[in-house]
Amino acid sequence: MNDFTVFLIINADFFKQHLQLLQAMTNKTQLLHRAIQERILIIDGAMGTMIQRYGLSEADFRGERFKNHATDLKGNNDLLCLTRPDIIAEIHRAYLEAGADLIETNTFNGTSVSQADYNMQHIVYELNFEAARIARTAADAFTALSPQKPRFVAGALGPTNQTCSISPDVNRPAYRAITFDQMREAYFEQARGLMDGGADTLLVETVFDTLNCKAALYAIMDLFDQTGKELPIMVSFTITDQSGRTLSGQTVEAFYNSVSHVPLFSIGLNCALGAKEMRPYLAELARVAGCYISCYPNAGLPNAFGGYDETPEEMCLVLEEFAKSGLVNIVGGCCGTTPEHIRHMVQHLHGIAPRPLPVTEAVA
Repeated sequence: MNDFTVFLIINADFFKQHLQLLQAMTNKTQLLHRAIQERILIIDGAMGTMIQRYGLSEADFRGERFKNHATDLKGNNDLLCLTRPDIIAEIHRAYLEAGADLIETNTFNGTSVSQADYNMQHIVYELNFEAARIARTAADAFTALSPQKPRFVAGALGPTNQTCSISPDVNRPAYRAITFDQMREAYFEQARGLMDGGADTLLVETVFDTLNCKAALYAIMDLFDQTGKELPIMVSFTITDQSGRTLSGQTVEAFYNSVSHVPLFSIGLNCALGAKEMRPYLAELARVAGCYISCYPNAGLPNAFGGYDETPEEMCLVLEEFAKSGLVNIVGGCCGTTPEHIRHMVQHLHGIAPRPLPVTEAVA
């Protein structure tokens, strides 16, 4: 036997497992494409809103493993994937029971950039892997109960607490607290953990800075190149106020054009605004985008105490109009939304046809 033959024999199990994984990922992607062509898909609601209901203490966030950690950990919701996975799994199940087709991993702050606030950079890969695994287990359990309605896991990559585009020092407009390459490396590590843990898609969400988003997309495409695996890519950005622009200054159409070089599965809007206020920007996005459209607004605008008062019925009447106007393919909830909001969405949007993908013509 030559050296190559010996290499193949030694690594036969590895290659077999790799091919099986690629086949499973391909099958789930095909199922996702089929489902979104058949109906408007429902993504889950707020994770933070649900976690707050548990009234967790510092001890809950620390668990035994981080009992002696030097930094306060209360508020690091992502860490609960390691210290209170039972709670995160319970929240996922609540949204799945309400009828969600996609559930997001509890990884909104799952980069080393954001985890630096808690001196927890060293656990980022594990945190994302476990978050995806918890969501994967919940989704698979519900798919097994109703195979005709497969459930999917969206690996969430949040915006981080840094910006590549804007200086944090008003006296030094050229200064940046982080570089593009540092941001890219942080997103690469997060995306790798989410993919390895079993996410079906990668969702770059609540984008307020286009350059941050580009770093995430660069990292994801680099990950695909290095691993030979690919997942559908979703992007959701936020319009910060009635100016109709992102925090880094782009309009809806400008933002879409800035990221459309990537083969996006979907693009959409979330956070900052309630459904009513989101309407004109969603319509503009549906007009220009050549991929599927997502929309998961807050439960109205925040009240004087920072809470959200829009009832499931009030919110869903607006979302129903979006659907009947042919604007959306994926709908869900952001800040202030609960499983009850998701349950109403399922009821209100049932039977309404999803937005058809536009037919684009090549320009000679």
